[in-house]
Amino acid sequence: MTAETENDQHYLPTLIKGARVVLWDFDGPICRLFAGHSADRVASDLMSWLEGRGLHGLLTETERESLDPQVVLRAVDRRHPGSDLVAELEERLTQEELRATFSAMPTPYADPLIRTWSAVGARLAIATNNSPRVVRKYLESRGLVGCFAPHIYGRTQELHHMKPDPHCLNRALSAMGAAPADALMIGDTPSDHEAAARAGVPFLGYGQSDRTARMLLAAGVEVVLPSLEPLLKLLRG
Repeated sequence: MTAETENDQHYLPTLIKGARVVLWDFDGPICRLFAGHSADRVASDLMSWLEGRGLHGLLTETERESLDPQVVLRAVDRRHPGSDLVAELEERLTQEELRATFSAMPTPYADPLIRTWSAVGARLAIATNNSPRVVRKYLESRGLVGCFAPHIYGRTQELHHMKPDPHCLNRALSAMGAAPADALMIGDTPSDHEAAARAGVPFLGYGQSDRTARMLLAAGVEVVLPSLEPLLKLLRG
């Protein structure tokens, strides 16, 4: 389902009108963090670091083949929760994410949408599985940090709180004094959708690629936009 359907033409304005607080996932709806700094390579480097410590057998074949840095991090945390090993691995991932901000690609229409939504009175927050240090650095580079700060909630050392756990969403809602029904979450993964559902927050999917859109629809997301442009037009209208 996209913004072009008749159903969505009525649903989107209602969704936007009720959103006093907008919670954004970061990597996807706001930017492509690893556009020029391969996430596959980062995952491989993390696995090589583990192998260098004699921990090759720590990951399953499926986890190794995912080539997803966060899959690697979560897998290690499941087997050594709260350990120094996990803390060092998380910091290594954060440093790679920080390097990725230099070549991150802004999501089309995200910058003007963020500025417009903020200008018309909505309060904005980030709820992400990336490091909050990374989010702040990227937003500063785009002149957008003032639209969100101080409400940037990301990965902590307590990795079990990463989405689909609703912890970062609940932190944002609590800090902003907002009821879940008065908020809106914009995300591009099934884990974003699950976290929003568990927090009681309405959800809007962003699926720029057909693969992402199919995954969101399969996860039960009612409306998936292939572009943020319809939201920008609605706000400006």
